[in-house]
Amino acid sequence: MNTVVPTGTIRTLLDHRAKHDGGRVSHVFPDAPSLTWAELRDGAAEIAGRISGMGVGKGESVAVMLPNSRQAILCLFGLFYGGFRAAVINLAAGPEAMGYALSHSEASVLLLGAEQRDLFADAAAAHDVTAQPITVDETVAWPEGSTTAPLADLDPRDHALLMYTSGTTGRPKGVLHSHASLLAGGWTVTLAHGLTPDDRGLCVLPIYHINGMCVSIIGALVSGGTIVVCDRFSASRFWQTCSTHAITWFSVVPTIISHLLHGQADPDDQTKARIRFGRSASSALAVETQTAFETRFGIPIVETMGLTETAAQILSNPLPPGLRKIGSPGLPYGNEVTILSPTLVPVARGLEGEIAVRGPNVMLGYFRNPDATAATMTEDGWLRTGDLGRMDDDGYVFVSGRLKELIIKGGENIAPREVDEALYAHPEVVEAAAFARPCATYGERVEAAVKLSDGATVSGEDLILLCQSKLGKFKSPEVIHILDDLPKGPSGKIQRLKLNQLIG
Repeated sequence: MNTVVPTGTIRTLLDHRAKHDGGRVSHVFPDAPSLTWAELRDGAAEIAGRISGMGVGKGESVAVMLPNSRQAILCLFGLFYGGFRAAVINLAAGPEAMGYALSHSEASVLLLGAEQRDLFADAAAAHDVTAQPITVDETVAWPEGSTTAPLADLDPRDHALLMYTSGTTGRPKGVLHSHASLLAGGWTVTLAHGLTPDDRGLCVLPIYHINGMCVSIIGALVSGGTIVVCDRFSASRFWQTCSTHAITWFSVVPTIISHLLHGQADPDDQTKARIRFGRSASSALAVETQTAFETRFGIPIVETMGLTETAAQILSNPLPPGLRKIGSPGLPYGNEVTILSPTLVPVARGLEGEIAVRGPNVMLGYFRNPDATAATMTEDGWLRTGDLGRMDDDGYVFVSGRLKELIIKGGENIAPREVDEALYAHPEVVEAAAFARPCATYGERVEAAVKLSDGATVSGEDLILLCQSKLGKFKSPEVIHILDDLPKGPSGKIQRLKLNQLIG
C-alpha cells in the first residue's frame, strides 16, 4: 500500500508500472480483451504521439466523448501520457450542456465514439463547436497522412483533466486538475481502503464522472491493482460479474446499493467471502439501506464523501474492524477537513457549518472562471464544499445536506436528508428525495418523490404518516410523488434540484 502521496506525473507512474509490472493485467473488460500495464503504456504512447503529430501542444484541450470501454481507457491514458488537457464530456448531460463544455473547453480535437456521433451532432447544433472529431471504434480513425511527433516534458503541476460539473443551478463549471492532484485523488482511495496490487476492483460507474475516473481508474494506477471496467451498471449481472472476475472491492452510489438490495440476485458464498468491502459515494447513504444491505449480503459498506473539485474522496470510514460510524462519511484520509462558520472561520467540534477541505487532491481551479474559483477557495487554501455538516469529537463528519438544497420552512432549516432517511425506512421504497416547493404560508413546504419496488402496495398517504411518526408533522412532506424513476446524474446520484422542473 502506498502511504506517501505519489510524486511525478501520470506518464512517469505509467512508465513505472510498464517497467516493473508490465506483464500484470491492469484492466479487464467483460466483452473485450484485457490490457496489461505494458500494453496500456504502449497504446497510450501511440495515441499521445499521434495527437502531438496533429499539432496539439502540451496543456491544450482534447475532448473525449466515449463510454466505458477498452478504447476509452487507452484514449484517456493517451491524453494524460501526452500532457494534453483531457476534457471529458458527460454523455448524460444533454445537448446544451455537452455543447457548452465542448465549446468552453477550447478543444481543437475530439475523440468521438462511433455510437456517440448523434450526441455530438446535437451538441454541436446547440453551441459553436470547432473541435475536429476523430472516430473511435475498434480502432482510432486517424486523419489520412497523420504522423507521430515527440512529446513535451511534463511537470506534476501541468494540466491533466478538465471535467464539468452537472450544472443543476446554472452553467456547468470546468474543474481543472493537474497530474499531481489526480494522483493524489487515487492515493487517498488507496490509503483509506488499503488497496494493494492483489486487489481487483469493479468499475460500473462512468469514467466521465469523477468517482469512476479517480476512485477506480486512477486508484488502480496508484495501487497497482486490477480494475474490471463494465460499460454500465446492471443489477441482474452485478453479482455474477463479481464472481466471474474475482472482485475484491467495488465502488458504487446509494441508488445502486438500493437497487441491489431490492433485486432478486444474491452473491454466492465464495464471492461474499472474497469481497473485502463495497464503497458508497456521491451522496448520503441512508442508515436503513446500509444496515439492510449488510444484513442480507454480509458485505461491509464503507460510506465515503468526495467532490469533482477534490479528485473524488475527501472522507472515508475505516475498513472493518475499524470503527465505521453509520450515517457518517467518515474521517479525512490524505487531506485536512474542517467545518467553517458563515465568516469562514473553523468552528468547534459538534457545531454545524460548511464542510471545507485542504490538501494535495484539491483542484487547480475552475477553467476560465476566476470569479467562481475565488468564491470557492478561501485565502488560506480551504475549498468550500457547499455541504453543511458537523464534526464529532472523534473527527468523524456528519453531513446535514447541501446549502443550496436546504428547505427553509417558516424560517426553520429542514435538511432533505432527514426526510429521505425516514422514507427509506419503508422496505418498498427504492429511491427517495425530499425537496422544497413554494408555499404562500411558510415560504417553502416539504414535498418528496419516491420510486417503489415492483409490486409495491404502499401509498403516498402511508409514507406521509411514516414520516410524521419519525419526524413530526412540521418536517414531513405534504405531498409525495410516486415516479417511475427519479432524475439522476451520470454516477446515479439523484438530482434533487431537478424534481421541481420534472413535477411542474
